[in-house]
Amino acid sequence: MDLKNITVSDLKEKLLTFADKKTLIKFGIGFGAILVFLIIYYAILNPMVKSRKATYQDKVLKEEEISNFEYEIVTIKKRIKDLTPIYEKTSTLFHSKAEVEDLYQSLSSYAAANGLVISKIEKKDPIPVFKPGVTKQTKENTTIEMLSHYKIPVDYEIRGNFLGFIKFKRAVSKSKKSLNFDKETITVVQNDSTGTITAIGELTIVGLPDDFF
Repeated sequence: MDLKNITVSDLKEKLLTFADKKTLIKFGIGFGAILVFLIIYYAILNPMVKSRKATYQDKVLKEEEISNFEYEIVTIKKRIKDLTPIYEKTSTLFHSKAEVEDLYQSLSSYAAANGLVISKIEKKDPIPVFKPGVTKQTKENTTIEMLSHYKIPVDYEIRGNFLGFIKFKRAVSKSKKSLNFDKETITVVQNDSTGTITAIGELTIVGLPDDFF
């Protein structure tokens, strides 16, 4: 560059060109920094933020579920506590379906202990007993909510010594389960020197609606 022939305009032009280069460099550096930041954010930071956000939301959801479970557990425990006396009462009075099926065996045990023989035992169809205030319904219109319990009639025939039969009935009456002798006819076996009697009758046991509906 010839310094002798340089003018103020040339000098001004050179300075502006130099200033524009510095501006462009600064702009380029700034733009590059922003670009690097965006790359780092979307490639690394954003997935981390989303993952932690999802983890937090999952944690909040599980805490809510745990809270609901704890409330349900408390509610269920209270219901169990309330139902326990009812269950204990009904389980001692009422026969389950399995116990009804085993009725012959249980009565046979009482009979054998007192020298008796059960020659017949026949269970009839359960008879529904409706709750107080509920009008008797046909089978098709009956719902389990209407029922108090079922009565199951059982026809029987027992042979043996009269004294043994009295002891048998006394033993049965001490059973915790509800069992009623509704009707009974006792006859003495003719021409039997041992005094054998035959007792023919009907007894009734009760069962819960859940087992017999």
